[in-house]
Amino acid sequence: MKRELLVNATPRETRVAILEDGQLVELLVDRPDARRMVGDVYLGKVEAVLPGIQAAFVNIGTEKSAFLHAADVVVENEQVSDDDDDDEDSSDESGGGGRRGRREVRPIQDLLKRGQDILVQITKEPISTKGPRVTAQVSLAGRFLVYMPFASKVGVSRKIDERGERQRLRAMVGEMLPDDAGGVIVRTVSEDATRETFERELNTLMNNWKRIKRKTQFLRAPALVHRETNVTRGLVRDLFSAKVERVSVDSKQVYNEITEYLQGIAPELVERVKLYDGTVPLFDKEGIETEIRDLFKRRCDLPSGGYIIIEQTEALVSIDVNSGRYTGKRDPEKTIFKTNTEAAREIARQLRLRDVGGIIVCDFIDMETQANRDKVLHELRTHLGRDRARTKAFAVSELGLVEMTRQRVRQSHYQSMTEACPTCSGTGRVFTPETIVRRTERAVRRMAAEGRKESVTLRLHPEVALHVLEQEHEFVKRLEKLAGFPLELRDDPLLKPDEIKLVVRGAQRDITQQYALA
Repeated sequence: MKRELLVNATPRETRVAILEDGQLVELLVDRPDARRMVGDVYLGKVEAVLPGIQAAFVNIGTEKSAFLHAADVVVENEQVSDDDDDDEDSSDESGGGGRRGRREVRPIQDLLKRGQDILVQITKEPISTKGPRVTAQVSLAGRFLVYMPFASKVGVSRKIDERGERQRLRAMVGEMLPDDAGGVIVRTVSEDATRETFERELNTLMNNWKRIKRKTQFLRAPALVHRETNVTRGLVRDLFSAKVERVSVDSKQVYNEITEYLQGIAPELVERVKLYDGTVPLFDKEGIETEIRDLFKRRCDLPSGGYIIIEQTEALVSIDVNSGRYTGKRDPEKTIFKTNTEAAREIARQLRLRDVGGIIVCDFIDMETQANRDKVLHELRTHLGRDRARTKAFAVSELGLVEMTRQRVRQSHYQSMTEACPTCSGTGRVFTPETIVRRTERAVRRMAAEGRKESVTLRLHPEVALHVLEQEHEFVKRLEKLAGFPLELRDDPLLKPDEIKLVVRGAQRDITQQYALA
C-alpha cells in the first residue's frame, strides 16, 4: 500500500491529508482558535466528587470542567497487570490515550477530596455539551516509546505480531528501564530501532516527566503544565516511517521544522520530505480539494452506481446502503453483495475521513446467504483495521444491521467546521410558505380576540409574500374583514424563510412575540 502525507500550512490553518494508494483517507485540521488538546497535561483543582457516578469534575481552566472517572485516578503503589500491551497507534496523539491494565477500582470518595490539586492529562476533547475527559495516569509519547510514569510494566504494540520480535523488544526495553521508574509501551515503528535509540528516547521522556513535576511546584491550579506537540510534528512522529513514500509540504517554515526534527530521530527519512513550490495549490494539484469540500454531504456514491447516506445525530451515526442505479444483470444476490462490499470499503474510509466517532449503525442491503453476510463483515473489519482510531464491528444483527463503535477523542469535522443553521436550528428543514401563512393568520386572530384596533404591518420573507400574492391574493382582505382593523403586507428579505414580524404601523412597535406563538 502506497502511503503519502500532504501538508498545507498557512499562518491561520494547517491541514494534513493522508493518502493511501492515491486516495484521501484522513484529514487533520489545526487552527489557533480550535487547537488540539489531547495529550495536554494540566494542574487542575477538584471541584466536585460524585460517588453516585464514581467520578469527579476537575477545573483545568476550560469552559466546562473536566470529567475524571475513578478508574483513571492514580493510586499510590499500584501495580498494573502484565497484560498491558496496547494499540498505541489508536489516535493521532498517542499521549494520554493508552488503555491501562486491569486493576481494582477504589471508590472515588476514598481517592479525591474537593479543593484538592491534581495533575491530569486530556484524553478526550470537549464534544457537544460535554467538557473534556481526563486521566491522572499521564503518558508521554515519543517516536518509539510511550512512557507511563504510573505504570510498572513493559508492553508492546499489538501491531507487532511476530512473537520473537515482541519478546526481544520487551526484554531490551525492560533492561534499560530503571526500577520504580514507571512503565513503557514499545510502539509499532520500533521494530528496527537500536538499543541506543531506545535509551536516548527513554531518557528524553523521563526528563520531560521530571520537568513536568518540577513545574507543578511553581504553578497555581488551574494551569497548563505541558502541551502536546503540534499536529504536523505529531504526525511525523507517529506515522512517518519507511512505509510512507513521500511527505509534501507547501510551507518553507514547516518544511524546515520537519526536516530538523527528522535529523534527530530518523535522518534516513529526510530525503522523502519534499518542499512543494508550484503555482497551483498543493491540494488542488493532488485532486483532493474538491473531495474535502464534499466532506459533509449526506450522500457518497459507490463505483458501481450504488450509494450510502450518512446521518450524524446526537446519539449515534446512521449509515444506509442503497443499490441506486446499479441493478446488476441476472442474479439479485450478486448485485446486492457487490453493492454491500463496495459500501463496506467506503464506510470505513468515510469514518476516518470525517473523523466520526461513537456508536455507528450500518444498514446494509439484506442478503440471503450467511456466507455473503460474513464476507461483507470481513471486508468492513479489514478496512477498519487500517484506522488509527480503535474500532469494533459486531456481527450482523437479526434486523440486518451492523453495529460498531469508533474511538472518539474530539469533535468530528462536521461538528468542528460547521455550525447549526440559524434558520432551521440544525434540523435541515424550514416551514413551508403555506405553514407560515397559516401561522400569520392565527396571530391576527389572537389580536382580534383581544380587541386591538391599531393598523398592523405583516412582514414576511419574500418567498412567503410571493406565495400569498400568487396563491392567496384575497388573504389580506379576508383577514381585515375578520380582524376589524387595517392590515398591510410587506416582504422583508432580512427575515428568515419561516420568520414572521408583526409591527404596529403608527408606533412602529414590534408585537411579534406577543401573538405569533405557533
